Parts: sequence; structure tokens; C-alpha cells
Amino acid sequence: MLNNASSIVDVLRWRAEHTPNATAYVFLGDGETESERWSYHELYSRACAVADRLRENSAPGDRVLLIYPPGLDFVAALLGCFVAGVTAVPAIPDPSPRAMARFRKIVADAQSSLVLSTESLLGIVQYSLADLPELQTMQWVATDSLPQETARAVLRMPPVADDLAFIQYTSGSTSAPKGVAVSHGNLVYNQRMLQAGLQSSSDTTIVSWLPVYHDLGLIAQLLHALYVGSNCVLMSPVAFLQRPARWLQAISRYRGVFSAAPNFGYELCLRKVSAEDCHSLNLSSWTLAMNAAEPVRHSTISGFAERFGRYGFSPRAFFPGYGLAEATICVAGGPCGQGAVTLAVNPEALAQHRVEVLPATVAGAQLIVASGSSQLDEVIKIVDPETMHPTAEDRVGEIWVRGSNIARGYWAQPDATANVFEAYLAGTNDGPYLRTGDLGFLRNGQLFVTGRIKDLILIRGRNHYPQDIELTVETSHADFRPGCNGAFSCEIENEERLVVIQEMRDNSAVDLSVVAAAVRLAIKKAHGIEPWAIALVRAHAVIKTSSGKIARRACRDAYAQGELATLFEWNDARRTPPPHDRIAFAASLANWTSSDVSHSPR
Repeated sequence: MLNNASSIVDVLRWRAEHTPNATAYVFLGDGETESERWSYHELYSRACAVADRLRENSAPGDRVLLIYPPGLDFVAALLGCFVAGVTAVPAIPDPSPRAMARFRKIVADAQSSLVLSTESLLGIVQYSLADLPELQTMQWVATDSLPQETARAVLRMPPVADDLAFIQYTSGSTSAPKGVAVSHGNLVYNQRMLQAGLQSSSDTTIVSWLPVYHDLGLIAQLLHALYVGSNCVLMSPVAFLQRPARWLQAISRYRGVFSAAPNFGYELCLRKVSAEDCHSLNLSSWTLAMNAAEPVRHSTISGFAERFGRYGFSPRAFFPGYGLAEATICVAGGPCGQGAVTLAVNPEALAQHRVEVLPATVAGAQLIVASGSSQLDEVIKIVDPETMHPTAEDRVGEIWVRGSNIARGYWAQPDATANVFEAYLAGTNDGPYLRTGDLGFLRNGQLFVTGRIKDLILIRGRNHYPQDIELTVETSHADFRPGCNGAFSCEIENEERLVVIQEMRDNSAVDLSVVAAAVRLAIKKAHGIEPWAIALVRAHAVIKTSSGKIARRACRDAYAQGELATLFEWNDARRTPPPHDRIAFAASLANWTSSDVSHSPR
């Protein structure tokens, strides 16, 4: 029956009717202790209570903002929107100026007149957002206080595949957030893709600390559990970040089978999980360890497998993946049960967008990790972004995707939709394809993602991937915070130059001039270029997106305006003004930004 489902609502109703007492979701309030546990019957009842209220205050197709703290009330609200036929808009209110500016753009773009939240959060949010006039005219509803006994389980007009389910706003890693219009059909098809790749079932217990506002946490974890009928154990991202061992302990305790995280999540476990934390840890049930949402590093997955192999974790469990909001989420992944696929390449050739495979034992070979293969009817092409012709197998190009998983476009942005979602191969009618804005190549059916078009650093005719430079920098000194740096280029005296910012640990007491010199040497040795500036900054100064990715453009803006909490800066003063005189740099940045047209951020 579920293979013919046209929406997640069909799946929800089937679960409530056929497995009403099975556990659907568990929430660990502090990351360790259960604070909520809902069955499928209770989940459906709560969703219907939300839908009943929405039918009184909204019409089908209306956009509804969802502002929730971590917990299961968000799940009921999201599914309630689906049942009522309105369009959910998950949003994250944050008091920081940059996050607030993003939030205001989302509110203005979605044009919602209704906000759903919890009783406890309503007053806090309304007070915090009191200076936003666009929110003052909205109606605010606390869904956790709605009476369930009046919930009507009969749908007036069940959603169909073409109906809009929710608007997923992109993280804004390379541009202002855009609203990706995701249909019910997109959601269901992505679930089919995930199930085909993961070989998941009702026995696939899922454990997740990922933000439910982000597609990897929302679609690949929270909604996938509902689709396959399994149990999903959730905790807040803050609980994980405060103590990463909670994630592994939850997997061990609940016998988790599938759990996903960006690369930095696995890296954080390597650095922060102690031997004492691993007492009685058993990770043998964890057979699907997805690594996605940011570049997958071979050093991280090999280090994780070696460290936690003694506690039952198998390297064959790793399931690298690649996706983006514009494809609902899933583009490539796997293979299931075989671990990560790696390829040794010549980094010098890769800098020239050529793929030259080397034996892994060759000195200087770069090991890159595949992000898996396509599923079902999806087609992946590697295309020259300038000529629009497919590239040869040994060339890097832009990743183009076609399939039923591709979203309908950007909400209320027809020009951007046409540019990104309606690409055709040159001289043919082959299309339309989604232009991902990401670079990569295909080898033996496996997709290798090498970077983003707009993030590429071009210095003296050579391409450099920022993530490669960032890895070199963060491993050049023990007092650096891993995953907390940014590399970008700027035009100085008509020449592109490299700028690097790197966070220091809070308790660091080293000579920062010596540290900067070590960074310079490491970059020159590994990449053959000299940086123009190295800024060593305080912890948490590097700007990240809501999903935890480095926001290189925002970092560049903040550096240009002198807004970073800089502890020390080295600058190549032989060629440029003193480090605090950035007027010319800021002017060139403004020109660059105004002329830049970004593709969709991952």
C-alpha cells in the first residue's frame, strides 16, 4: 500500500491504523533521559488536533511558520500542516544579528499570516521579535495546548502528489536563503530513494541529534522513520555539542541501526569522547552511518573506524551521501554495507579540473571519498558549466541532476528557478536538469564531489578548493579548533589573493606570531601558494550556516568590515595596506558581491 502513497499523510494514517501502539518517536530532553515517547496513534491524534485548528484559521495552500524548541511538538505541527493541506515553513529564530536578518527574509518571502509554536516559547519569541513589525500582525497558536480528544481523524481533502508540502529554506552558505518548494510527491519519492539505498525497514531504529529544521535531520531521519515504520530517537543538537558521547550512548542504548551526521560530527566524537564515556558502549547495531551535508574526509572516517572499532563499530557501516535542498535532499549515497569508496588522485591535476587516478601508495596522492550512486529514476550528469556539454570521464564539471526527487523550484522566484532548475544540455532537448552549483566527477557509477563553483579559489591560473586549504590549516597546529576556519580569495591590486581565518582554542597561550608562521609554511608546502592574510580569531568567531557549514561569503564580508573577533593577524604588508586599513578591500568586495550570481547552496 505504501508504495502507492501520494503523500506522507497516507503513510501516517496507515501507521496509525495498522501499528497504533508501536513507538514512533522518543525525545531525550537532556540528551540522555527520555522526556517524551509517542506511539503512532498518539502522533496521528496530535497531528489531527493541529490540523483541526489550522482549518479554522487558514485555507489550503497558506504558508504557516513553525517556530519550535527541540522536541516532539514540532513533529506534530509539521504533520498537522500536511493533514490540513497548508504549507509548512520551518524557521529558526535566533537573536544574533545575522540570523535575525535571515529570519526576516524568510518571513517576508513566505508571506505567512500564522505562526505555530509552543506555549512556553510563544512569549519568549514574541518578546524577542518585538521589533519586527511584520510579525506583529500574525496570529500565534500554541499547538501543545490543543485538546486532542476533539481531533477529527477524517481528512476533508487529502493532499495529492503535486500539492506543496513545505518550503525548505536553504542554509545560505553561498547566498541569501531561497525557499525551495517541496511537494508531497517529492517527499514520498525521496523516501523511496532512501529506502532503496539504505535497505531500511521497520526494524531500522534511527537515532538523530540533527536539527529538524535542516533537510538531513528532517527528511532523512525524522520523516524516514515514519515512512518505514521504525522508531526514531531524537535529541537536541545542543545536547550533542555539549557532550558528543550522548550520541554514541543513545545508539548503544536503543540499538540504533541508522544515524547520520555531517563530517564534523564524527570528528567531534574523535576529539571529545573519552575512554570513560565509552564504558559499556556497544555500537555493533549501527550498520548505517551516513556521512553527508559537507565534504567527507577520509582521515575522519578512517580515524573513527579505528577508534570505535573496539566498541563494535564496523568500517563497512559508513554510508557517505550527497544531497541538497533543491533535490528535496537525496541525490547519491552508498553503497549499503560496503563502507566508503575511496579513490587516490593527483591533486595537481585535480586543481586543473582533471582526474588522474594514482596508486594509493604513491607519495602525494590525495584520497577522496565517493558520495555514492544515484537511485531509482534519477540521472546524474557531469557538465561543463560554460559550454553546457557533458564532460569526459577524466574531467571535473558541474553536477546536474534530473529525477522525481527534484523540487518544484524556488518559492516566488521564477527567474532563479529557471536558471537553476531548468537547464538543458547544449544542442539537445535533454532536460530539464537541476544545476547544483557543485563540482565533481563520476567514476564506476560513484559520484565524487570536489567543491563548489563559487567557492573555488583561482590564484595565478590555478584552482584551489577551499576545503583542502582549510584542512591543511586546521591540522597545522594543535591549538586550532577543527572545522572552525575559512579560506577565501579577494582581489588586491587586480590580483586574487588568499585569506585564511582560523579559530583558536579558548585556553590557548601560545605565541600567535609563531602560529601564523606555521600556517603560512603549511599552506605553501601543501598548495604552493602564499596567503595574503592569516587571521587567528576567538572561538565561535567563524560564521556558520544554520546547518553548521562554513559560510565563507559571510566570513569574507565580516573580515572585510573588521567585524571578526581577531586575536592576531599576519598580513603581507609588502604588497598591501596595513591589516586594519581595508577600505580598498571592502570596495572590491562590494563590487564582487553585487555582480555575483550564486547557484543553490548545499
